[in-house]
Amino acid sequence: MTLIIVTMLILAYVLIATGHLTGVNKAAIAMFLGTVGWVVYVSWGADFVADQHPEEYREWLNGALPTSEAVKLFIYNKVFLNYVGRAAAIVMFLLATMSIVEILNNNGCFDFISEWIRTRNSKRLLWSITLATFILSANLDNLTTATMMLVIMHNILQNSRQRMLVGSAIVLAANSGGSFTVIGDPTGLILWGDGAVTASRFSAYLLIPALLAWVIPTILINRQLPDRLDTAWNPSPYRGDDTRLNRWQRVVMLVVGIGGLWFIPTFHNITKLAPFLGALCVLSVLWVVNEAFNRKLMNADQMAQRRIPRALQYGAIQQMLFVMGIMLGMGVVTETGVWSDVAVWFDTYIHDIWLMGIGAGLLSAIVDSFTIAISNISLYTLGGGELATNGAYWSVIAYTTAIGGCLLSIGSISGLALMKMEHVKLGWYVKHMTPKILLGWIIGYIVLWLEMNMFYVI
Repeated sequence: MTLIIVTMLILAYVLIATGHLTGVNKAAIAMFLGTVGWVVYVSWGADFVADQHPEEYREWLNGALPTSEAVKLFIYNKVFLNYVGRAAAIVMFLLATMSIVEILNNNGCFDFISEWIRTRNSKRLLWSITLATFILSANLDNLTTATMMLVIMHNILQNSRQRMLVGSAIVLAANSGGSFTVIGDPTGLILWGDGAVTASRFSAYLLIPALLAWVIPTILINRQLPDRLDTAWNPSPYRGDDTRLNRWQRVVMLVVGIGGLWFIPTFHNITKLAPFLGALCVLSVLWVVNEAFNRKLMNADQMAQRRIPRALQYGAIQQMLFVMGIMLGMGVVTETGVWSDVAVWFDTYIHDIWLMGIGAGLLSAIVDSFTIAISNISLYTLGGGELATNGAYWSVIAYTTAIGGCLLSIGSISGLALMKMEHVKLGWYVKHMTPKILLGWIIGYIVLWLEMNMFYVI
């Protein structure tokens, strides 16, 4: 049965990697792995429990006879629900942050970005929109930020080639920005929730590598753009649900939303409760502010039909289902003991986290950044040295998989969104983007190595 579950995992890797060719959604594959994997596991649960949890099972029985029903109840209560809880905590955080983005967008709080980048100068537009993406993705969610910025960019630029270049830079900025904070990417959330990293130390080590991974390719992309871009600006910006909030009200909502998310690491450190509770608290406060500011408009039933949030909503559901499926799938593989055997093999024949990081980054480009990240995280538990809290291994995996997923446009959900929105072909991306992103990835990796070897303190 272990062989069957491992075979399912490998097939899932292959199907996720070829999803752009087969048209099968990554989320569907992940959910199938997560659900069927546990069905197979529980069907032969007695063998798995005897191998992985003999003492816990004996204590749980408390003298009762071991039956098929007892094994299934033990797996459900003592094994399965642990993985459901981990996955649900990440999904709830994503749900909260994506809802915050939707409320802010519906009230025109991101119109400031359109005002800021209002230019035909290619250098100013490229750096303005990617800088905004980098900053927002570090505080919100990289997929949501990338989708929102791609929609803004699509409405501004008229030339398809220019949209492909700028769109690729936006995806890179989103993934780079999300990689250096614990709330910007699901991988960082998992590491933070498991106690593998602390928010301040994680950001301190990954900020400069992430900046380099974004800045260096963007400089090279800028050289491919003409001095003047083909742009079109709407005479009056669309403000979500047309709430007609004035400028100070939109600023207040932006501060409540983004500022509240900044407080989440402090909330977690003080209470030791799951970060998603802090995110839900921020969402509830922002929701109250939203209804207070839009009270008259909502009472008059004048809310307009949403536009951009429909794209955000589809991407949000897809990512949440994908994360849930992958985490449940990795959980069942962990319970077979396979990851422990793989870790032993790595320790015996490779025994170098930096080589493992390179491999993880390259696999992220082919398969999927989050899938490979959670696979590598599942190999080890917290220990000493490089596997201690804030150990080098966790930062290496977070960086290499996040940036490595940008090497090919199929390596991340935001990259796939770019392919669909701007009809970007994989061959074009490999020719024009991959070498640039690879250079930034390598330079950032070298800087991370220097940081870890010169300044690393547990």
